[in-house]
Amino acid sequence: MRGPDVPAGFGERRENGAMANVETRQVDRDSLLLIAQVRIGGGEAEYRVKVRNLSAGGMMAEGEAPVARGVPISVGLRNVGWVQGSVAWKQDDRFGIAFVEEIDPKEARAAVPTGAPDLSSPRFTRPPLDSYRANLRKI
Repeated sequence: MRGPDVPAGFGERRENGAMANVETRQVDRDSLLLIAQVRIGGGEAEYRVKVRNLSAGGMMAEGEAPVARGVPISVGLRNVGWVQGSVAWKQDDRFGIAFVEEIDPKEARAAVPTGAPDLSSPRFTRPPLDSYRANLRKI
């Protein structure tokens, strides 16, 4: 039963599992910057996107992925895995994704467990300290 100030459709999901527009504005979301992979319409091609904000029911992504409103999409999130959803909106290079099933956004923000290297991130190294000192002049 809903109260007088709760809009119709709030808390209900559509047949495809996507959240209703009215519902999405009421959901807590965290602003963050993560990198994720997306697959569009069941294809094999992966596109790298920035995750601008994330909630249990969806996310905002930014990137050059060729998406359109309503298209099914899969998102590969760190520590969560592949999540199914659909494109809820698109504006310039940003777009919203409504997840079919809710996730725990805290898992995506958590650090990668030690002992398991994050192979999706580049590995940067610096030269050994001795070779660095050899190129310095004393002033």
